[in-house]
Amino acid sequence: MNYFEIGERIETKIVAIIGDTVFVELNMKSEGVIDSAEFLDKDGNLTVKVGDTIKVYFISAENGEMRFTTKLSGDKADAAVLESAYQSGIPVEGVVEKEIKGGFEVKIGGKRAFCPYSQMGFRQKEEAAFFVGKKLTFKIQQFENDGRNIVVSNRAILEAKANEQLASLAETYKEGMSVKGTVVKLQSYGAFIDIKGFQALLPISEISRGRVDDITKVLSEGQEIEAKIIKADWDHERVTLSMKELESDPWDTIAAKYKVGSKYEGTIARITQFGLFVTLEKGIDGLVHISKLKDSGANTNLSKKYKLGTKISVTIEKIDLDERRISLTPSQSTDLDKSTAKYMENQDDDGDTYNPFAALLKK
Repeated sequence: MNYFEIGERIETKIVAIIGDTVFVELNMKSEGVIDSAEFLDKDGNLTVKVGDTIKVYFISAENGEMRFTTKLSGDKADAAVLESAYQSGIPVEGVVEKEIKGGFEVKIGGKRAFCPYSQMGFRQKEEAAFFVGKKLTFKIQQFENDGRNIVVSNRAILEAKANEQLASLAETYKEGMSVKGTVVKLQSYGAFIDIKGFQALLPISEISRGRVDDITKVLSEGQEIEAKIIKADWDHERVTLSMKELESDPWDTIAAKYKVGSKYEGTIARITQFGLFVTLEKGIDGLVHISKLKDSGANTNLSKKYKLGTKISVTIEKIDLDERRISLTPSQSTDLDKSTAKYMENQDDDGDTYNPFAALLKK
């Protein structure tokens, strides 16, 4: 009994591979069979194993044997088979023979088909010569005059495969999850990370809690990274990652580490028209407003007075936890404070020698 329609597509599992035959599960008394040649790579290696889930098309039932395919091979494709493939939507395999006006001539079995330029490849800018001579999979989009007029599309096959992969990724990867990926491209605004064939964006602002000005100093192509998915819009194929979200947030402990009125040494990280941004630690920057800087005003070019990376002593004037802002003022060097304190400890007011400088410091 035939439980399938010709061309019906099912998802099943490989239960055995014996010789040149792949057996698939049908939840019936019999098993389905597929020619193992369909799963060989260009080097002749088998690309599937027992337990793999695959999607196949039913093509025939012979002597109780249910035969399936992932695509119809060209050598089996006569006019009747191709018409059946057209009506059922079964992919067919063909060789791109040459470039002709408007596209390519494709040989499928004993038939010749036409593939327009727009239907060859998917999301790639390859020259026409790249496809000539290659054996590719196509979907028949038009079949007329007993196979004398056949139009095929390679793009339709690739699009369907990409959509399936995208749907699978959308089911697997959700916002808030941590993922591992590979850096495939660096741009000034961020990095593109490959996750199972999909490229997600890691903005430069999401790389680290600390400021990153040159992305090439912290990331390189081919590097393996771990990041958190902070936005996943699979419908528009936009996924945004963050490495800094996996780092501890220094603002969680800032109240215990920094006190208003206390002095600290920081590093000038950014110079603007309105002041200096000073890094106290990775991920914690404070602002010294230009009005707090000596001999500086609205028309002062701070870039001529200060240099990036310079150490500077500051006093915390205000901490705004809600807005994550720290206001700073310049202060006497913390090293000088320590030297002064050490000097004072070595003074003895009850001694015979009176030191007016030490006495002044103690006031």
